[in-house]
Amino acid sequence: MYTNEQHVMYKIADQLVAEEGYEIVDMDEHKEEIWLEKYINKTSYVIRLVHKEFYWMNDLKKDIALAFQRTKAIRRLLIGKHILVKNIYIAKHAPVGEWEKLKKPMKLKERTSIKMHLYYLNEADIFAEKKRLEQALDIQLKITTNELSTVDLTNELNDLKNKLKNILHMKRKEIKTVFSYGKPFLTFILFAINIFLFIILEFSGGSTSTQTLITYGAKYNPAIIEGEWWRIISSMFLHIGLLHLFMNMLALYYLGTTVERIYGSARFLFIYILAGIGGGLASFAFTTTVSAGASGALFGLFGALLLFGMLHKKLFFQTMGKGIIVLIGLNLIFGFSIPQVDNSAHIGGLIAGFLASAIVFLPKKKKFFYQLAAFVCYFAIIIGLIFLGIEKNKESALYQLTKIEELLKEDNYKAVVTRATKGLETPSKLTATLLFQRSYAHIELGETSLAINDLEEIVEMDTDMPEVYYNLAILYQNQDNEQKAKQTVEKAFELKPNDNSYKNLYKQIMGHKQ
Repeated sequence: MYTNEQHVMYKIADQLVAEEGYEIVDMDEHKEEIWLEKYINKTSYVIRLVHKEFYWMNDLKKDIALAFQRTKAIRRLLIGKHILVKNIYIAKHAPVGEWEKLKKPMKLKERTSIKMHLYYLNEADIFAEKKRLEQALDIQLKITTNELSTVDLTNELNDLKNKLKNILHMKRKEIKTVFSYGKPFLTFILFAINIFLFIILEFSGGSTSTQTLITYGAKYNPAIIEGEWWRIISSMFLHIGLLHLFMNMLALYYLGTTVERIYGSARFLFIYILAGIGGGLASFAFTTTVSAGASGALFGLFGALLLFGMLHKKLFFQTMGKGIIVLIGLNLIFGFSIPQVDNSAHIGGLIAGFLASAIVFLPKKKKFFYQLAAFVCYFAIIIGLIFLGIEKNKESALYQLTKIEELLKEDNYKAVVTRATKGLETPSKLTATLLFQRSYAHIELGETSLAINDLEEIVEMDTDMPEVYYNLAILYQNQDNEQKAKQTVEKAFELKPNDNSYKNLYKQIMGHKQ
């Protein structure tokens, strides 16, 4: 009967795999134990098949406890939120004792609930237990072996074993192949480029210097509008401060090596660059600040892993899925919580990276329609971001201020007033600077009252700009408003006591030496 019981176990396993959509999770030929899983609606339906004799009920209870522990151990291989185990024993004899009470549903209360049902197919009541199992599985089991000779039974048993072993081997080989398609050498080249450029920034004025960043290719919207579109790419390789570099390079190491192994080097570089462009253009369209960093491209690698997860859902969740999703969520929440973080670049990079991955698709897989649709979507988004960015930035305070600096060199003060007024339509951190530039233009145009109004508005903003008080003091003096002239010159001198022009104006208005 030993061979017959083995045959029953492998016959059930073969039927569940071949006809019912179950996958082999693990198989131990020495312990004569097979684990299968089928995922439906957030639940992992697990079958444990065991060929083993239990002479006493307590031995069976101990094995059930071990089965719960084993389920917990393989839980990382199961993607269901809930786990329902059918623990099926195949043996010649039932154990001694009132073991049938163990047929009641059992449950292990943890974060992931594990429920277990026991079935015991033995010589004495195999037909009744078989019927009970069939009802639970909602199938007709094909385990009749009486018509086979011992030789035929042995041969078929060996065939079933080899068939299941081959299925498990091919599954493991496929997993290994998926994660070893490419070698991550481009990741380390990108790593070196980022560090090299950071060193150059540090020796050229500092990586936190706005002017240095602009000089070396950071995302600077006014320059981009004027035609320096290359900044969208160059800004991907610059970083602001050592912590920024460290965090992004850490992410590049883990994400880059994984994506390059899955997609291969050429696809990886394509995804990285297109994601960086998408992130840079999203930043261009939605933020006006000077920015730099690989964050957009790195979020694109998240997008590449999400596409992988859609195409290999089970493998994704068995290996990295939950961690990746949590990491993306935490980064986005962090981005929305910290004003200095350019979250538009993150979201833009994530979407662009997902679409770029869909364009190239996974190695040895092709879906022309999906790839074409992703291509169209990517370029539609890119073009949309370009036009949106140009439209928004031409109205921005920063762009107006940049144009004002050019107009001042040309002594075109009327145009300065127009530009400054346009920039002041939207409140920003540059409001005080725009007001000051407009007040200067008003002074040059002889519009003293308008100049005073602008300067007084800056004073109300509680901004310590010494030149504001200096100009106000001169304007008040010209209007013979001695009291206000003294008040403002005192403030100007207080803010800039070592400047000779401030000293002279102070003496002139106050009438004595300091």
